[in-house]
Amino acid sequence: MSFHVPEQFRIRKGPRATTEKIGNNGAFLVDVRTAKRIAPLRIIASDGKGWEHVSISLENKCPSWQDMCIIKNLFWDEEDCVIQYHPPRSEYVNNNEFCLHLWRKSGYEFPLPPSIMV
Repeated sequence: MSFHVPEQFRIRKGPRATTEKIGNNGAFLVDVRTAKRIAPLRIIASDGKGWEHVSISLENKCPSWQDMCIIKNLFWDEEDCVIQYHPPRSEYVNNNEFCLHLWRKSGYEFPLPPSIMV
């Protein structure tokens, strides 16, 4: 299990610029074009407080399942399990209506239902 950032996509200039000196934290622009999307995916990654987290957004629509899979496999290994939470309504935070999140608890393996059910 490994959380890692794709340094080739790290934003290195401007207000969101970071360097690898801050580890797995920072902003990234992932320009992986698909038939349905030509804009780069905007990513914020962090690994604090026992959690690995990546937010994925586009300017005017939510990322697709394919987008989420691309980002999941860039920041984690193919066999790692990461999740999207649907928290209780009272815990909702929505700073960007076109942003989705992937999470993994550091050092923890999420239980999975039988694959035939997924």
